[in-house]
Amino acid sequence: MSYPQVDPQPNFPALEESTLNYWLADDTFAASVAQNDVGESGGNEFIFYDGPPFANGLPHYGHLLTGFVKDAVPRYQTMRGKRVERRFGWDCHGLPAEAEAERQLGISGRQAITDYGIEKFNDYCKVSVLEYTNEWKRYVNRQARWVDFENDYKTLDLTYMESVMWAFKTLWDKGLIYEGFRVLPYSWALETPLSNTETRMDDAYKQVQDPALTIGFQLDSGEELLAWTTTPWTLPSNLALAVAPDVVYVAVKKNDRTYILAESRLEAYAKELDGAVTVTTMKGSDLVGRHYTPLFPYFAKQSNAFRVLAGDFVTTDEGTGVVHLAPGFGEDDQRACDLAGIDLVVPVDSRGRFTAAVPDYQNVLVFDANPPIIRALKDQGVVLRHETYDHSYPHCYRTGTPLIYMAVSAWFVNIAAIKKRMLELNDEICWVPEHLQHGSFGKWLENARDWNISRNRFWGSPLPVWKSDDPAYPRIDVYGSIDELQRDFGRIVTELHRPAVDDLVRPNPDDPTGTSMMRRVPEVLDCWFESGSMPFAQVHYPFENQQWFEDHHPGDFIVEYIPQTRGWFYTLHVLATALFDRPAFSTCVSHGTILGDDGQKMSKSLRNYPDPMKVFDTHGADAMRWYLLSSSILRGSDFAVTEEGIRDTVRQVMLPLWNSWYFLSLYANAESIKGELRNDSPHVLDRYIFTKLRSVVEETSVAFDAYDLFGACQKIRTFLDVLTNWYIRRSRDRFWVG
Repeated sequence: MSYPQVDPQPNFPALEESTLNYWLADDTFAASVAQNDVGESGGNEFIFYDGPPFANGLPHYGHLLTGFVKDAVPRYQTMRGKRVERRFGWDCHGLPAEAEAERQLGISGRQAITDYGIEKFNDYCKVSVLEYTNEWKRYVNRQARWVDFENDYKTLDLTYMESVMWAFKTLWDKGLIYEGFRVLPYSWALETPLSNTETRMDDAYKQVQDPALTIGFQLDSGEELLAWTTTPWTLPSNLALAVAPDVVYVAVKKNDRTYILAESRLEAYAKELDGAVTVTTMKGSDLVGRHYTPLFPYFAKQSNAFRVLAGDFVTTDEGTGVVHLAPGFGEDDQRACDLAGIDLVVPVDSRGRFTAAVPDYQNVLVFDANPPIIRALKDQGVVLRHETYDHSYPHCYRTGTPLIYMAVSAWFVNIAAIKKRMLELNDEICWVPEHLQHGSFGKWLENARDWNISRNRFWGSPLPVWKSDDPAYPRIDVYGSIDELQRDFGRIVTELHRPAVDDLVRPNPDDPTGTSMMRRVPEVLDCWFESGSMPFAQVHYPFENQQWFEDHHPGDFIVEYIPQTRGWFYTLHVLATALFDRPAFSTCVSHGTILGDDGQKMSKSLRNYPDPMKVFDTHGADAMRWYLLSSSILRGSDFAVTEEGIRDTVRQVMLPLWNSWYFLSLYANAESIKGELRNDSPHVLDRYIFTKLRSVVEETSVAFDAYDLFGACQKIRTFLDVLTNWYIRRSRDRFWVG
């Protein structure tokens, strides 16, 4: 028999399992890497950075799609003679891990964790965050992705955390880290501020209905300046009003009350102000400096407060053209009041509840306080309109609860100082699709704000900052290595997690009385800071592997989905710019979002997508690989995964290719003929298929070199059509006669 006997009805999943078993026994992946030399100074290496996923949940199609790209590109580069190491990594710290641990333990909030015990809680996080590692390995291996799990890195490893510590200290020494008291997006459910990056995560913004009030603030001259707000709970903290200096405002009188609002907004209040008579008009600048009566008594004695300010952020798109300012709960509010010398007030605690400073609503969650606050204002007779406002509002991406914006103490990376350089270095990166360079990513860089990198939490790399506990003898120490800690604290350091690192306490060297102590600040680092440290922290740079890192940075290739332009891609770029003055990666492939079969984002609760492992077992991983890599999602579009689509891939791609093999084996074996490698046939169909084969090799190589996997798939699909529907069909008579 010239060829193996080929089953006309193949079981693709079983064939794949057989191949996987062979690869495992043969150690084929390791051999494929080892066959290509590193080259001088790593010159023959193709550098791939694998973004670390969380392992506290099962992989979904988004992970699998990215995994297929992470496999296809390195396989291609290996075939081109490059050495491609592929090291897997695990994201272990941060809010995702803590939120899952809280859920499993049935506790919630910082106090509950403290009562449970920080050490016990972090020990639980350490176990739970790696709960699904074996399942991840099973999925990744089943999808036929070649990756090194044996030499993986984890962000919880001591070596990794020390490199992160070094990065923080280096930024501090460069003047790029500071502590500030700023209005930030704040998760009262997790009791921590978030970064602007985290407010742009998947599904962070949700459509909500909020109460909107138009309130009359009585000026010292008797008129009522109308302001509009969708956060009534901030009104007890009101300290100023803002107007647009160049906008025309109008005073209208109805009955015995005179209202002032932007002239262009008068029509929007036609119902409430029906019959009102215009008294006068004025510019916003004419209102600046006017004083008004506070709505509530809580902060009535606040210095410099309760006056009208000019605001460049005031618009007349909606509302009244007047903005109420509560500087403890709004970024623009804080900026305007700072310039006016008005100190902010923050009568809300870490759980989002009013403090004793607002006794009427003490211990009430701010959102729950809206109804009684509205009733109180209506009783005062200052509400002109009460309506329901439909809008998109940010929510905590881990708990799903609405965020508040609140002034809190936090630590920041000074993005403003490096923004220009970040934009310049972005021009050196190849983006696929190309429009991301100056689109999603470029625009995000242009508008980037200072990065809040501290979290008031427990499970994460600690901020390596120690402060004097006596303000009379101020001192700050920032550490960049374990050796530095051991030198100053006189102890062997084998653990950087809380609470062990918090136990490192020493006398303040600047205190001659010897009574004050140096204690670590309680915050931990944003886990995005850790994932952005991956290129150097995975090899314990700069404590080890310095030359290796220099030979492997920037990376040649990374891939994730488009929202990572505001996540991992961004943090990689920030830290590479700030630490090394170069990009973190040379080429970035970014794909669209995978949707469920109903066109919505995939959701476990909606059950709107087929189980991946079931698809592997039914249709095979190769079918899923082709289905995803040949889809428009790799051109940046969103794409709905359906089992029907995967089934069609088997019918339209897998089976025609298999049938070609079956056809050859069947008729060649019947005639006891074995083919030989030749390219000198004069027959026109043979010359035709040779030409098409040469073309598909060249065109596919060009597409792969440009990281256009979608285009490469189209070239292969076209060739498959030529092979099966033209060459084989038109050559049947020749084959039959031998």
